[in-house]
Amino acid sequence: MRYWKTLTAVATIFFAINFALQAEEIRLWEGNAPGAQGSEGKDIPTLTIFKPEKPNGASIVICPGGSYWGLADHEGAGYAHYLNKFGITAFVLKYRLASGNYHHPCMLQDASRAIRLVRYHAPEWGLDPNRIGIMGSSAGGHLASSLITHFEKETPAEIDPIERLSSRPDIGILCYAVITMGEFTHNGSKENLLGKNPSEGMINYMSNEKMVSSDTPPCFIWHTWEDNAVPVENSLQFAAALRKAGVPFDLHIYEKGNHGIGLAEKKIEGTDQTEVHPWGKDLIYWLKVRKFVE
Repeated sequence: MRYWKTLTAVATIFFAINFALQAEEIRLWEGNAPGAQGSEGKDIPTLTIFKPEKPNGASIVICPGGSYWGLADHEGAGYAHYLNKFGITAFVLKYRLASGNYHHPCMLQDASRAIRLVRYHAPEWGLDPNRIGIMGSSAGGHLASSLITHFEKETPAEIDPIERLSSRPDIGILCYAVITMGEFTHNGSKENLLGKNPSEGMINYMSNEKMVSSDTPPCFIWHTWEDNAVPVENSLQFAAALRKAGVPFDLHIYEKGNHGIGLAEKKIEGTDQTEVHPWGKDLIYWLKVRKFVE
């Protein structure tokens, strides 16, 4: 019995260490986040770090979807494990939500801090501070598109050394993203982000297709024609705005596939292997072009 307890304890420690090496959660702020309403889990934004076996120095912060009410794991850890296969260090962002009584600008503050935190620690973590991307799906895609259109440049006067750094990602990856707060928006995400009666000015400000500039980073955008939750016009309008501003992008519209499909992994018949939806392969091709994958 004593032997079994010892063996079990050793195994528990081994698996805990192995998991910690692959996924470690850190707080975005040592103290309370700006606008924090308490000290429970819902009040504490974090990054969970997923480290590849052979890191190439590139990193991507991932914003899962969930209508600004929840966080979908397959659009967080699922993406992280996929990116790890190609040497990218992935950071899954747990941002504050309407279900915890948070609204704009808290989500954008969390995403901004995440990019700055990765950039600040890049030297000690073996990462390139100029190869940091942001990725988001659905409402998480709105958060990602918000940061790439509302980022802040370096502010040397800030007391906090992390806040002195630019929050501009070097690339954006938008997966069936909510972009607009206008005609083609996802109403649940809009209300959870902005409340029930936002002003016309705030609606325009957070309609990110209207906020694109020549400083917006290059983007990979994909959507499906069949999406019955977030209309494909969200991606089409954003791509048109990027084109007008002279910002490079990859745009992929697939006919089939409902909203929230993620990687849509399926088993290859007759093998123990799986394959992902074509967008995953298209993304890796684009990441090679952008020097995020070797």
